[in-house]
Amino acid sequence: MKKLYTVLLLSCLPFLAPARETTDAPPDTVKVGSYVISVHDINFHDKEYTVRFWLWFVYDNPDFDFSKQLDIPNAKSIEPPEIIPDSIDGKAWAIMKMKCTMKEKWDVRDFPFDSQHLRVQIENTLFDKTKLIFDPDIKGSQFDHDDAIDGWTITNFKVSREENVYETGFGDPSSASQVFSSFNIEMEIERDAWGLFMKIFIGMYIAFLISIVSFTPHPAELEPRFGLPVGGLFAAVGNKYIIDSLLPESSSFTLVDTLHALTFVAILMTLIVSAISLKLVDRGNEALALTVNRQGAKIVVGAYLLANIVFIVMALS
Repeated sequence: MKKLYTVLLLSCLPFLAPARETTDAPPDTVKVGSYVISVHDINFHDKEYTVRFWLWFVYDNPDFDFSKQLDIPNAKSIEPPEIIPDSIDGKAWAIMKMKCTMKEKWDVRDFPFDSQHLRVQIENTLFDKTKLIFDPDIKGSQFDHDDAIDGWTITNFKVSREENVYETGFGDPSSASQVFSSFNIEMEIERDAWGLFMKIFIGMYIAFLISIVSFTPHPAELEPRFGLPVGGLFAAVGNKYIIDSLLPESSSFTLVDTLHALTFVAILMTLIVSAISLKLVDRGNEALALTVNRQGAKIVVGAYLLANIVFIVMALS
């Protein structure tokens, strides 16, 4: 009889046990968009720029408070935003005017013919992707086509959603990482840089022209043959230091480094041609000295111009 009671009890346990929830609640969706007002104070040396933009959120969950929960991980500083709370179609509607100083790793390999990729990453600091998912307002997100950025052209603008993984549980021993939904504003910018190119490289090219003037005196005239190239070399070095002060430190060989290195080598070749010509004059072979001087000048100038054209075209492509 006891065995019968045991069997009946075990068969009833599944019906007596409370039902277990098998599915988690889906995350709340937040409609988010942006309008970029301006991008300015672009600073290559300090690796930063300033951006001003409107940001709006449309959502249902009353626990969301973007005036306190907003974060931009790749910003250096964020000024307190201007907030306009409202509602639309029964949902909360928060409009915010933002001003941020952004950090940026500039790509200056082709400076000043460079193009840059700017990205503003926006997150909610309190709710991860299990509670909040951003839905980008692609149609409504735009930028000011007239005044957004001076000296540059925005060639591509888009907003998108990504997942940002933090390799930490922020003190939660049960979690090794957390994933947050992020709303990204991305812009590709480039500029018509010929005016800037002439401004920053005019000193270098004048230094080269000064050095090749040394080909005009007779090979026996020691002072102008060696004094002019040395003076041009110092001028070219000074020009490079000025340009380097505008750019961030970079381990890669940039267009600025390449053109200045070509100038240094060309001035060195000018001195070598003068030295060979002077040696031939001292040996009494003046006709050969004049020939070496003339042919050397053609080779140095021609090679310098050709190399400059090749590297500039490569930077433009």
